[in-house]
Amino acid sequence: MMRKAALTALLALGSAGCVAGPPPQIDTPPPVLPASFSYLPDAVEAGSLAALLPHDDSGFVALRDAALADAPSLGEAAARIERARAAARRARAERAPQLDLSASVETSRTNPGSLGASLPPGITIDPDRTSYGATLGARWEADLFGRLRAEQRAATARLDAATADADAVRVALIADIASQVVDWRSLEARQAALLRDLDAADRLVRLANSRAKAGLAPGIDAARAEAIAASSRSRLAALDGERANLVGRLVTLTARDAAWIAEQLSAGAGAQPLPAAPATLPSDLLTRRPDVAAAAARLAAADSDLAATAARRFPRLSLSASLGLLAFSPGQLFDDESLIGSLAAAIAGPLLDFGRISAEIDAAAADKKIAFQQYRAAVFDALGDAESGYRLIAASDARVFATADEAARLARVEALTATRVRAGLADLSAELEARRQADGATERAAIARGEARRARLLLWLALGGS
Repeated sequence: MMRKAALTALLALGSAGCVAGPPPQIDTPPPVLPASFSYLPDAVEAGSLAALLPHDDSGFVALRDAALADAPSLGEAAARIERARAAARRARAERAPQLDLSASVETSRTNPGSLGASLPPGITIDPDRTSYGATLGARWEADLFGRLRAEQRAATARLDAATADADAVRVALIADIASQVVDWRSLEARQAALLRDLDAADRLVRLANSRAKAGLAPGIDAARAEAIAASSRSRLAALDGERANLVGRLVTLTARDAAWIAEQLSAGAGAQPLPAAPATLPSDLLTRRPDVAAAAARLAAADSDLAATAARRFPRLSLSASLGLLAFSPGQLFDDESLIGSLAAAIAGPLLDFGRISAEIDAAAADKKIAFQQYRAAVFDALGDAESGYRLIAASDARVFATADEAARLARVEALTATRVRAGLADLSAELEARRQADGATERAAIARGEARRARLLLWLALGGS
């Protein structure tokens, strides 16, 4: 009768998995990417990805190395990796047996009257009793349906995601520092251009004042020259505010003080050529971009979570054993009679849960759909960033050429006009007008060149860094 009842229970547990039904199949096809980027340079003109960073700038190298050594954002990312690694170790340990060791000393007192009857003559019961014990126990869950294996795969995938997230933080940190350094060098070039404009304007102020005193030119010419000089001074004064913002941002990124940062930036970088954009394929983004790798790892974790949740429909087989000593005096602890032990096997599973596991499976399936869409979004974000990066380089390079050409032509007009004024073929107002038109042209060229350098940093970031 006992055997029949046990067999019935096992059959019920074995069929319990059929209550929730099979787990849903969630298709995750890889996104279809174009064959190439629209503004991809020719293979002959293409450069390297690493060349997009200002490695020849000693200030950037020093700031980058300091940030990689002690940046708070990288420290936080490293801590997240440690937490994910601990979770992966825990998931792996869940598949191994667990051994427990215990020792005890227990004293109890019993009321002899609790036996409910008088004891025979000559027989007494000691109301105080002390026992001594030591037990070594072992238990292990046989992962028959792969639940623990799926949980381990999910934990490992989350460790991969945390590692990719740390790479993304590192790449973004380097790109941010490089952007601040490029902006600083652009400010230096703008300051030099504005000082040249101010020097030219001051020269005209002196010339206009001397001609006005001699009665050779109206006083309005001096006023116009002073207005041009005042415009250059106001733009020069605005540069200090921009420098303050850059230093403050670098303090945040590097965790260093402002004086040290200013010292690293004080070394001039000199004229730096604009590197060519590298040639790459859209498919390379899937392996190069850390945010795409992190999204792919989270998708793999969601898939393993779904498998682990679906495995909960099936019975769980647990094995346990214990071996110990139990005695009522210390001297008897190691006698043969004190040896005790047990061996057990247990199977348990859902029989009637009113849809609890089915609802959990549906939730896990929805999480996998979310993870897949997040992966697709990461892929197309990367594609869009790269396309924008290539287009922005092409546009910024065209602007560099146009502004440099504009500055050169206006400088030539100003020089020719000054020659005509000295020859008496034109009055001072013509030279003032030429100076007004040329004022700021060199600064605009410096701004355009800085934006072209920044565009290359955006492309470096979009392609996943080097």
